[in-house]
Amino acid sequence: MVETVLEMRRLFLGLLLILPACAQDTRTVTEPVVPPACTTLNAQMAEVDESKPDTARIQKALDGCAPGQAVVLRADGPRNAFLSGPVHLRRGVTLLIDAGVTLYASRNPRDYDRRPGSCGIVDDSGRGCFALINGDGVDNAAVMGDGTIEGRGGAKLLGQDVSWWDLAEKARAGGNQNCPRLVVINRSDNFTLYRITLRNSPNFHVTYSNGNGFTAWGVKIWSPLRGARNTDGIDPGNSTNVTITRSFIHTGDDNVAIKAGAGRPTTNITVSHNHFYAGHGMSIGSNTDGGARAIRVTDLSIDGSDNGIRIKSNSSRGGLVEDVVYEDVCIRNTKNPILMDSHYSFRGAAEDKLPHYTSIVLRNVRVMDGGKITLDGFDAKHRLGMTFDNVTLDSPAAVKLTAVHGDFILGPGPVNFRIEGEDVTVTKKPGEGAPNACRGKFVEFPGK
Repeated sequence: MVETVLEMRRLFLGLLLILPACAQDTRTVTEPVVPPACTTLNAQMAEVDESKPDTARIQKALDGCAPGQAVVLRADGPRNAFLSGPVHLRRGVTLLIDAGVTLYASRNPRDYDRRPGSCGIVDDSGRGCFALINGDGVDNAAVMGDGTIEGRGGAKLLGQDVSWWDLAEKARAGGNQNCPRLVVINRSDNFTLYRITLRNSPNFHVTYSNGNGFTAWGVKIWSPLRGARNTDGIDPGNSTNVTITRSFIHTGDDNVAIKAGAGRPTTNITVSHNHFYAGHGMSIGSNTDGGARAIRVTDLSIDGSDNGIRIKSNSSRGGLVEDVVYEDVCIRNTKNPILMDSHYSFRGAAEDKLPHYTSIVLRNVRVMDGGKITLDGFDAKHRLGMTFDNVTLDSPAAVKLTAVHGDFILGPGPVNFRIEGEDVTVTKKPGEGAPNACRGKFVEFPGK
């Protein structure tokens, strides 16, 4: 009788795992269109002069632009540089940075202060800096163009013998670095990033939170893997209807991190047709206590990252992550190609926000070399539930796999590795088939 009940439980779990909901971004997302200009600002510098910021004239132009139009930053002969501290977007207005133009972030911490002296330091509280580009309640705003926003994260701050990234390294020993992000958007529906290049952010490159409708299309993000701590690429959180597509991301932290902290859940996310390079991978978490679901990751290459497919949380910030599908993913030169981590970066006693990852599907995924696969359910009640369907390792003997507290389905496509571990159930029904060809998946970062 007990064996029959267990078998029925396993079959029921299997049905849940192989029949995920089809929800994702519910919008019809098409390539963005550049709006007409309301104002064009010509660059006044060929090289950055810290004594001549453009902040005021950029902000004045944004304030005076009507919704549905753009403020254009344009080169003027050899003059192609703008310098700015924080600017604030306006509802329906686009900041358009023309090809060949670079908008440089100020190196003066005082420009970013939320409170007197709060930016450019390490303290206990953090959150002391405005971003370079800020938007709060700015529905239908956008940042577009074939130009570049340069954060200068590795450059020395004015009046200090440290860079923003030095502050981040200093904070490893304790405290929080107060470093600005490049783009921070909150409570703003239908925000768009289109074709823009973002480089060397002092902290996260892009965060989007508490909104309905975010599109990043053809975006290029670059910061070094080493020495650029906490330079995430794109982090959407507590939002719905998000699409990140046709983008190229090389960072010192998560390439993409889908966050779901306390508050509204994070739902209906599409990450499609992207290329990731150095970084910490395609992540969900570490904040998942608000709940994350209906996430689709399709047509992705991960090349040279510390992690590949990753969900991370712990008992201080965990919650339910469900209905997540990764399909057509090719991974190489990656230390942890698949990492389901329920005990991420936490050394205290267990608290009451417990991670639970279920209905996680990997389909048509290929790992092209060695590394480590970690399948870590939190405990016997908060189990990891995953399906592996045509998931293959080119070198199974070179991959170390650990598993605990999980229910796993192998098939119907081929799976060429075994899952064993404490409190693990495995339903095996793999079939025949060819691995993902990964043809044309790996390309150089544009402009490398």
